[in-house]
Amino acid sequence: MRPVLTPRALFIALGLALLLALWLSLALGPVSLPLADTLRAALRLLGLPLSGAGLEQAELILGQIRLPRTLLGLAVGAVLALSGVAMQGLFRNPLADPGLVGVSSGAALGAAIAIVGGTAFGGLPEAFAPYLLSLCAFAGGLGVTALVYRLGRRDGQTSVATMLLAGIALTALAGAAIGLFTYLADDATLRTLTFWNLGSLNGASYARLWPLLLVTAGVALWLPRRAKALNALLLGESEARHLGFAVERLKRELVFCTALGVGAAVAAAGMIGFIGLVVPHLVRLLVGPDHRVLLPASALAGASLLLFADLLARLALAPAELPIGIVTALIGAPFFLYLLLRGRA
Repeated sequence: MRPVLTPRALFIALGLALLLALWLSLALGPVSLPLADTLRAALRLLGLPLSGAGLEQAELILGQIRLPRTLLGLAVGAVLALSGVAMQGLFRNPLADPGLVGVSSGAALGAAIAIVGGTAFGGLPEAFAPYLLSLCAFAGGLGVTALVYRLGRRDGQTSVATMLLAGIALTALAGAAIGLFTYLADDATLRTLTFWNLGSLNGASYARLWPLLLVTAGVALWLPRRAKALNALLLGESEARHLGFAVERLKRELVFCTALGVGAAVAAAGMIGFIGLVVPHLVRLLVGPDHRVLLPASALAGASLLLFADLLARLALAPAELPIGIVTALIGAPFFLYLLLRGRA
C-alpha cells in the first residue's frame, strides 16, 4: 500500500492539529475565553507578571479546571493510541485493540470493586477515594493481563492465538463480575459506576494526573525504541528471530507496556473505547506500516482526537456534558464498520 502522505507532511499536519486542539480545549467551555485572554492567562500561570481586566478569573479557570482536563485528555489519547499500535504489532492485525488482552475489562472490574466496595464499608475517606479507585483499576487491568499472558505461555513460548482467546474469555468473565457489582450497588453508587464506565475527563485534577503523565512519558519513550523489532515482527515470528530479535522478550514487553498504559488511562478517565483501534489504523493508511513513523504519529493523532472528542462532549448538549466514551464510540464504530466493508471488498 502506497503512503498517502510523507512523514514530514504528516507530522506538520498533526502538530498543527494538536496545537488547535489544545487552544480550543483551553478556550471553549461554559465560559468561553478569547484567544488573547487564554494566552495571557497561560503566561500568568507560568509566572509572568501580566495584568488586565478579567485575567484573574481566566487564570483560575485555566489553572484549576481546563489545564488539568486538557493534560489528562492529551495523556490518555496518546497512551491509548500507542497501546493500540503495540497490540496491532503483536497480533500482526491492523484491527487489533488493546482490549483484546483484557486490560480494559480488568481495569473496569477493579474500579467496580473500589466503587461498590467503598460504599459497602461505609464510604472511603475523601482524601483516599480517588487514589484507591485509580489503584484498584490499575491493579485489575495489570492482573487480568498477567493472567492472559500466563495462559498463553507453553513450553517457554507464547501463543498469540491462545492469548487472544484467553483475553476474550476473561473479558467476558470480568463483564459478568461487573454486572454482579452493578446489581448489588445502590442508586448513588450505580450512577457513579455507570458514568465511570462511560468514560469522562470531568473532575480531572493534578493529583490524578501526575501518575498518568509519568506512565505516558515512559510508554512514549520506550515503544519507539522497539520500532525496528515491531517492523521485523510484521514479517512473522520466525523471520524476526532470524533477524536477531528476541521475540519472546518483545512479546512480554509489549503486553506489559499495554497493561501499564491502558490500565493507567482507564484508572484516570474510565472506559474510553476505539482510540486504540481507529487512530493507529488511520495513521497506517496515511503513511504505511513503518513503526518508526507510526508510533509518534499515532501518539499525536490520539491526543488530538481525544481532545476534539472531549470538546464535542462538552459543547454538544451544553450546559450538560456527554460522557466522552459515547462520543468516541459514535466516531469509532462507523469507522470500524467502514474498515470491515472495505476489507471485504
